[in-house]
Amino acid sequence: MSANGPSLLRTVAVKTISTRPFEDQRPGTSGLRKKVSEFQVPHYLENFVQSIFNSLEGFRDATLVLGGDGRFHNREAIQSILKIGAANGVGRVLLGRGGILSTPAVSCLIRKYSAFGGIILSASHNPGGPEGDFGVKFNVSNGGPAPESVTEAIYAQSRNIRSYRIFDAADVDIDQLGCMHLDRMAIEVINPVADYAGLMEKLFDFDAISELFASGSFRMRYDAMHAVTGPYAHEILERRLGAPAETVVNGEPLLDFGGKSPDPNLVYAHDLVAAMSGREAPDFGAASDGDGDRNMILGRRFFVTPSDSLAVLAANARFVSGYSEGLSGVARSMPTSRAVDRVAAHLHIPHYETPTGWKYFGNLLDAGKITLCGEESFGTGSDHVREKDGLWAVLFWLNILSARRSSVEQLTRAHWREYGRHYYSRHDYEGLDKEVAERVIADLQESIAALKGQRIGTHEVTLSDDFSYLDPVDRSLTEHQGLRIVCSDEARIVYRLSGTGTEGATLRIYLERYERDPSRQDLDCQAALADLAAAARQIARIEEKTGRRRPSLIT
Repeated sequence: MSANGPSLLRTVAVKTISTRPFEDQRPGTSGLRKKVSEFQVPHYLENFVQSIFNSLEGFRDATLVLGGDGRFHNREAIQSILKIGAANGVGRVLLGRGGILSTPAVSCLIRKYSAFGGIILSASHNPGGPEGDFGVKFNVSNGGPAPESVTEAIYAQSRNIRSYRIFDAADVDIDQLGCMHLDRMAIEVINPVADYAGLMEKLFDFDAISELFASGSFRMRYDAMHAVTGPYAHEILERRLGAPAETVVNGEPLLDFGGKSPDPNLVYAHDLVAAMSGREAPDFGAASDGDGDRNMILGRRFFVTPSDSLAVLAANARFVSGYSEGLSGVARSMPTSRAVDRVAAHLHIPHYETPTGWKYFGNLLDAGKITLCGEESFGTGSDHVREKDGLWAVLFWLNILSARRSSVEQLTRAHWREYGRHYYSRHDYEGLDKEVAERVIADLQESIAALKGQRIGTHEVTLSDDFSYLDPVDRSLTEHQGLRIVCSDEARIVYRLSGTGTEGATLRIYLERYERDPSRQDLDCQAALADLAAAARQIARIEEKTGRRRPSLIT
């Protein structure tokens, strides 16, 4: 990659700073996430970043991608990481202008420029601002999240660290495109959108989507939630595809995301939901989260669950230029509904069920076993990068709509008629005392096997276990990935603890019921799942153990 601008050689000195370990730096499924105030503790960020370098080999004189979602503390963290990277011998850093890079854009850059990895500064859909959350995640050379072997090595280093190396130098100007140097390390400040947008143009028929907007009969609303995808959506949707200027709302990334949680679901994206429910609602609505890897899809007065969205994309991939030659396979996380499994069976392609966490799709993608994959938590992706990708999913939908000339609702209902409807919902109990939440799961682990053969209301249990996953590529075994109850009529209950929060614990209950009869596919989703929800609460003794009579969040 080349960049315009002067090359600035700075006079610098490496300092070795004595430090002590922090005991709470074990990365979760999406890196290390804590409150901003914890990352502001002296040495906390520096310890973790140095631990990343201490755990790796082969990065000297190599390329590192760096950027984040623009949340509070993003810019300060970037300055520290640049100085630590230079002191540890990194050869080049590709840095998004202003410190901005979406998570899928980081994956795109790692893969395109053969970087040894990337550091992403984000806490995804968690709130931002001085009182909010912050996060650091390392992605490896395939562009995907670091596997457990790497994150455990980072954690081991963090528990034994005694010093870190950092350059004593002035801060770098990260707002001007161009190349500069921090000692021998080149820093290229790049347009954060250009490479990603170029990849999207190769995957989708931009001419057909442009014609859809030019017709005048199609209107769209995209809510960037004052998060990272604003610049990407303005460039791709409005400038390259010709959508009207008012299509993208909340398109300026803000330090605190406008005081709201940048989480694209029916609760936190309520302004978009209201706009799509009004008398003058647009035809298509979408939103993405803090770092740009999640998506929510809406039609006019119609919500598409993430599980259904994955299935609809797989069933209609033949209409999309970048996927028209067929899919090698599909994968979903275990808690995600089995709607895509039916599509795979119809297409005679393999389908895989993995633990929650995008890193588990990486081996399948790298081995060419799958093309599309997704999770119920509003994440969808493909083999174009090694992250879920919110704006990619929106463009996939737009490409299908331009080819099928159907509304979102018509397309989804036609899908149900062909494959059946999977009524599906997630009930979250947020902010639980961690010990209480862990006790709920521990008690279920002891009792769940005994449920097999019993009846839950009208449902007969045919499988009840603690899900484990044997990776078909490297044969690694991952255990204790969620408790599942499967019934003979294809109803399911799944329990697991979330790994993405920073306060307390979140217990998640996933409910699924299959309906093949088209005359019964128009029920209210929560009403259709009411008996399963009641059974799930009773089996886990939710109210007795947590004091909660109802979930904090239903999606």
